[in-house]
Amino acid sequence: MPPTSLLGDAELRRRRQASQLLDRPRHGSVHDLVRHLGGVQSQVWPAAGLALRARGPGLTAKRVDRARLRDRSIVVTWAMRGTLHAIAAEDLPWLVPLVVRPGIANAHRRLREEGVPEDQPERAIELIARTLERGGPLTRDELRERLRAAGIVTAGQAMAHLTWLASADGGICRGPDRDGTATFVLARDWLRAHPDDPPDPLRELTVRHLRAHGPATAEDLAAWAGISRGTARRGWTSLADRLVEVPTERGPQWRLRSSATREVAAGLVRLLGPFDGYLLGWRDRTLVGSTAVLRRVNRGGGWLHATILVDGRIVGPWALERPGGAVRVAIEPFGRLPAGVPTAIRAEAADLQAFLGTPVEVARR
Repeated sequence: MPPTSLLGDAELRRRRQASQLLDRPRHGSVHDLVRHLGGVQSQVWPAAGLALRARGPGLTAKRVDRARLRDRSIVVTWAMRGTLHAIAAEDLPWLVPLVVRPGIANAHRRLREEGVPEDQPERAIELIARTLERGGPLTRDELRERLRAAGIVTAGQAMAHLTWLASADGGICRGPDRDGTATFVLARDWLRAHPDDPPDPLRELTVRHLRAHGPATAEDLAAWAGISRGTARRGWTSLADRLVEVPTERGPQWRLRSSATREVAAGLVRLLGPFDGYLLGWRDRTLVGSTAVLRRVNRGGGWLHATILVDGRIVGPWALERPGGAVRVAIEPFGRLPAGVPTAIRAEAADLQAFLGTPVEVARR
């Protein structure tokens, strides 16, 4: 194929932004957005709301909270890469075991390092389920007291690993916060829909990844989901008849045959929240920023800062600040912003104001 037919980086970014819905096409409810994306990272719950705001026209924080707490159409639990995500409620029974399985052995190793006897994790999981059945929702500290009373070691980081294991088969999930503290509930009691699992969960996971991340590769699926490359390649193979190769300057990529080929307009500006999926959905992240830029927004400690995105590339971090009760978008661009970008950032801040339901101003740090 002649070199001129290769998809360049700018076009690849625009197609991926389209897959991520960053052009804000009408896409239905909060549940529909979350389901399309496969999951929305939620180490801190407001970050999930910011990710959905960047993609959902007219969305509000109250609608996002309502989807999780009243409608329960989405649920927060440990999922892709073993990290907290909001996922579609009906996906929990099949998705969570599939993507957290690679981390189970490591969780047991960490428990041994914390001094937890090998016979206790299974007992702890059973006791957590019984306790939540009788008296949930409960905080982690409340569960810790129940386990400690039963003679189970919970010191250090043991309790964190035990609650993670209890969620690994989809048995428990996050419930409503209580005074700012997360609680846990039995998934079967909390969720209102219990549809059948897909016949081939790995194939379904692969489809979900490609819808939200195509053009992409099997290695991208592995990096996003936290599964092995071999497992990801099996998922890719299961879709061989539905894949279309996309030749790019970075090598061959693939999209679903059924997916419409579309790109967002050049120069799209978005304020992405912390841990946004647009920065975490592919193995090679240099398409959105150089290694030096990525280090500046991922400064260690597992925290990925909120970023200003211009034409699919990071141009600096931003933060939501509340000095004296006011709400401020504090931007910190790496250099001079192109013409029109400051105006677009103010438009994003206005959208954020509507999302939060409170006045928002823009300021440079």
